[in-house]
Amino acid sequence: MDDIPLAALFAALVLLLALSAFFSGSETALMTLNRYRMKRLADAGHGGARKAERLLSRPDRLIGLILLGNNFVNILASSLATIIALRLGGEAAIAAAAGILTFVVLIFSEVAPKTLAALHPEKLAFPAAHVYSLLLKLTWPLVRVVNLLANQVLRLLGVSPDEIAEHGLDSEELRAAVHEAGALIPRRHQRMLLAVLDLEKIRVEDIMVPRNEIDGIDLDDPLDDIIQQLRDMPYTRVLVFEGGIDRIIGFVHARKLMQAAVNQELEKETIRELCRPPYYVPAATPLNQQLLEFQRTRRRIALVVDEYGDLLGLITMADLLGEIVGEFATEPVPNDRDVQPQDDGTWLVNGGANVRELVRSMHWNLPTDGPKTLNGLILEQLEALPNTGTSILLNDYPVDIVQTQGNAVKLARVHPRVERNRPTDA
Repeated sequence: MDDIPLAALFAALVLLLALSAFFSGSETALMTLNRYRMKRLADAGHGGARKAERLLSRPDRLIGLILLGNNFVNILASSLATIIALRLGGEAAIAAAAGILTFVVLIFSEVAPKTLAALHPEKLAFPAAHVYSLLLKLTWPLVRVVNLLANQVLRLLGVSPDEIAEHGLDSEELRAAVHEAGALIPRRHQRMLLAVLDLEKIRVEDIMVPRNEIDGIDLDDPLDDIIQQLRDMPYTRVLVFEGGIDRIIGFVHARKLMQAAVNQELEKETIRELCRPPYYVPAATPLNQQLLEFQRTRRRIALVVDEYGDLLGLITMADLLGEIVGEFATEPVPNDRDVQPQDDGTWLVNGGANVRELVRSMHWNLPTDGPKTLNGLILEQLEALPNTGTSILLNDYPVDIVQTQGNAVKLARVHPRVERNRPTDA
């Protein structure tokens, strides 16, 4: 060893430190890879991504190989540093060499390469995957022995090395990933993706058309009245009942009825024959499940019932899709029959207006986990039937009761939200 020039020893030491940096950085890069992007690249034929995916399928083998190589070069570097210290200053220089080597390894072989790998994992991980695939073949017996011993220790601790951790994302993690995508996903698309994730939290009863707003034709009415009603009705599919909405016959396509009317063939019995049996769904059905049910049954409209089988409302595919992509109407919401803007900046709102619709379209900060209508929110807060002229503060929105009918609020005036005064520092 004394015959080897110092320049050669220093060169070997630098090489070992570089190898140590490679092992440290590549370990961080491989472990912080975006697994979904890696899989997409692997499926597209990217060689480095394919090898990285194979290596990460057994992380115990990969970690064993990396640590085996990293420890080997670090120990060898320490030995070379000791030899160089003895050559330069004798035994007194060994302690100084150990301190200097520790500092150099920490900065140049650990912190710097690992930070670089964390910032740009793919640039280091994919090339390193080619190197590790080759090293794993060359050192397989040694890596196998190391893994067997390490796995035995894990089994003594109650950990099975065969249980590879799943990298799936739950809904909250997916929601965070969508938020963090930033400019990579347009804002409108982000809202749609988040709305899809929220479908499991929303029930059919939250967005249904309530029973008292369901429109249809009653076969007990005169035929002329039915024909006129069909002409004025804006719906494609018409609900048909007899003697009351609790005696539902089914749904019929308005086009078929109008065609029969044009051909002078429209009779009440014809309407009954053209009806398709009604499709009922429970009120507590989550929207994501209902979407699949609409697809499975090839239906676009369903009647919502409670646990006793009583009719509560009606839901359509358009209502459900509206939760994802927003309203299909081209007119702004203030022209809607439920919300009328006033010159003083307030809004006259129908008491039966759906709270979720108000939140989504008017961007009002109202609770959506309680009553489904504005009337319900007002009654819940007052805990009594309000009189005309009563004023309340509903989630910082001043609300005046304009008109009541029976036991419900028929019309309310909603003022702009009041900003609460925040305490200032003295």
